[in-house]
Amino acid sequence: MSIEQPQTPPPKPSADDRQITVISHSSLFYWWPVWAIGFLLGFFSLLSGYRMAVVPKDSEIVRGAEVIGPTLEGKETRYKDRDVLVLPERKYLTQDPDDPNSPPQKLRQIWKGREFGVLFAMVLLLVIVITNVPLRGLWSFMVIFLIVALSIIFALAGWWEIIFRYFGYLDIRINAGGYIFISSILFAVWLFTVLVFDRQIYMVFTPGQFKVCTEIGGGEQTYSTVGLTLEKQRSDLFRHWILGLGSGDLIVKTTGAQAHHFEMPNVLFISRKMQLIEDVVRKIPD
Repeated sequence: MSIEQPQTPPPKPSADDRQITVISHSSLFYWWPVWAIGFLLGFFSLLSGYRMAVVPKDSEIVRGAEVIGPTLEGKETRYKDRDVLVLPERKYLTQDPDDPNSPPQKLRQIWKGREFGVLFAMVLLLVIVITNVPLRGLWSFMVIFLIVALSIIFALAGWWEIIFRYFGYLDIRINAGGYIFISSILFAVWLFTVLVFDRQIYMVFTPGQFKVCTEIGGGEQTYSTVGLTLEKQRSDLFRHWILGLGSGDLIVKTTGAQAHHFEMPNVLFISRKMQLIEDVVRKIPD
């Protein structure tokens, strides 16, 4: 009778086998709110049930009208107490307003109010400003303080009512197709950049050494971790924390006769990455 020996579990990888990869992302990563809000607004516009027609100049709105005439199928019909659009003479609700034989105009799906278009425009403008105007450290708090102070001053002076009154004249409307088209193209470019292009600029840290690739298509360079220093630049509150969800800029410096200085902007979860890198760097290979 043979006795089976218990199998020995495979050895766990040692800490020396660990490697930490740091990827530098482009500023396009911070544009995710634009395509996200665009998809959301496009989805709600599709479900709203409202349509948009394009009418010629001098068209009029008539309230409570009675309409008698044939439908597109040729049947005579009568509508009472309806709001109608009256087009100028010899203008038609067709794809070519000057040609009555042109195919009927397709009504575009759109949200019933103007707030969606205004919201999308505001998000787009804010992302453009945040990703192009760096506000690090104290500057972030100064901007927040300025916004709060101006809000209080405007409230005490009674200016908010005037501002909102004129702001109410702003009317931006985008149909569902517009939201989805913009968001789809931006999302495809964003996804390809984040998953492909951004991964070509990286650092790989292992015990005793680290590898660097600072340009797309460039080769790797290897350096020793002896005397290595890590530095996180002061965070941009709006870009790194609000849009970047805890990202930051990493600076890596080497010592020795040929000291090098590397900057890795827009590193995701930078605080956690720095902690892992420090743990790996402290490990001295045998």
